Amino acid sequence: MSKIEVDAIDKQSGSTLTIGGSGTAVTLGCGATQTGFGRTGTVDWQTGSIKTSTFTAANGEGYFCNTTSGAFTMNLPAGSAGAIVSVQDYNNTFDTHALTITPNGSEKINGGAGSIILSTEGEGATLVYIDGTVGWRSIQDNAFSDVGSNFIIATGGTITTCGNDKIHTFTGPGTFTVTSTAACAANNVVSHLVVAGGGGGGSVVAGGGGAGGFREVKSPATPYTASPLDGYPSAPNRVTVTATAFPITVGGGGAGGVVPDSPGNGTKGVNSTFSTITSTGGGGGGNDGGSGQPGGSGGGRLRNSAGAGNTPPVSPPQGGDGGCGAASGNHYAGGGGGATACGGFGTAPGCGGNGGAGATTSINGSPKSFSGGGGGSASVGTPYTATGGNGGVGGGGGASMQQPNPSGSNGGVGFNNGADGTPGSANPGGAGGTNSGGGGGAGAHGGAGGTGGNGGSGIVIIRYKFQ
Repeated sequence: MSKIEVDAIDKQSGSTLTIGGSGTAVTLGCGATQTGFGRTGTVDWQTGSIKTSTFTAANGEGYFCNTTSGAFTMNLPAGSAGAIVSVQDYNNTFDTHALTITPNGSEKINGGAGSIILSTEGEGATLVYIDGTVGWRSIQDNAFSDVGSNFIIATGGTITTCGNDKIHTFTGPGTFTVTSTAACAANNVVSHLVVAGGGGGGSVVAGGGGAGGFREVKSPATPYTASPLDGYPSAPNRVTVTATAFPITVGGGGAGGVVPDSPGNGTKGVNSTFSTITSTGGGGGGNDGGSGQPGGSGGGRLRNSAGAGNTPPVSPPQGGDGGCGAASGNHYAGGGGGATACGGFGTAPGCGGNGGAGATTSINGSPKSFSGGGGGSASVGTPYTATGGNGGVGGGGGASMQQPNPSGSNGGVGFNNGADGTPGSANPGGAGGTNSGGGGGAGAHGGAGGTGGNGGSGIVIIRYKFQ
């Protein structure tokens, strides 16, 4: 007889039936158990016990590991020939918080000492213990992206998570690479923020630098509080991703104007780009002999014209116009435009205009302001009573004060209070905040005059639903 049906003798229930004979096929009845047959090369997956912290694995078991709350370690059991353990990324978070696999004592993995790290989204591995020479051998390694996904899978920039969303932040040039798109077409419309570099402030007595252009779209798939400049659902503003690489450009800030007075205008910030979206660099501030430049937001001016914001035009506008000033014995210049407001006008008898306010968004998980304009500076005859304008909320640099009053600090936190200046020395404006797109503050008059503050660099943030 070549085959024995165990269920034909189910009267043996509860006892052990031993069957011998080479080549004999055995079929077990429902509810029967077996010993001595050996493993089939698979594991028993522990679906009722998802691992969220460091643990020790057991031979013959597979584990789903959830690293959403942080990285941890799976300790392998003591090796014996044929022992097998499997592990799988539970919620596609190994790329954010990795899983470390550590052998028992001095045992090896793949012939080498030490641990291995699973750091690819959706990654899984199966390890079999061979002998003391090789130790545990990884016989299978897989990544979730190999088999597709119901949601976007992408790499690039600094990646964080917020609820069901992933956020990619670029503070410099890079590539946003989509390896898999979402099954639902609406989820392929990504939220994004593209901020250009801010313009530099003018030197001596001059206008503040205009903020870098601010452009945002909030996809309905990603719940957060957007700025008032949310461009959804306008088709020119939307980006629907495909499985391809999207080069990212993050614009640098423009240089502040230098002494001597001519030329002393600030320079324009650099554009930032993502896919079809371009935010324009902020216009530089104009000094006594120059005009404020146009740009994402316009640069402020002293005598001549202020720079126009939202240049080239988009809807919603990417920034405001620069502020105006006057020069008639006492000098007072306008502030640079910001994302949501024009630059303030300089006022008599000697107050520089404040930078225009930026825009606040929670696209990166918490409220943050970007694209504030730089403050304009002023000059009055002795006893040096002129005051510089504040930088706009969103990283605008404040203007320096006329010497011998204090000179500048960065970030638009007042009149740039820093180290005391002395008559005849340089008196620089404050720089725009790094990765804020803020305009640079203008430099104030004082002997040799003061240089303008540099504009702040831009930023690109992309957000989408990943689960």
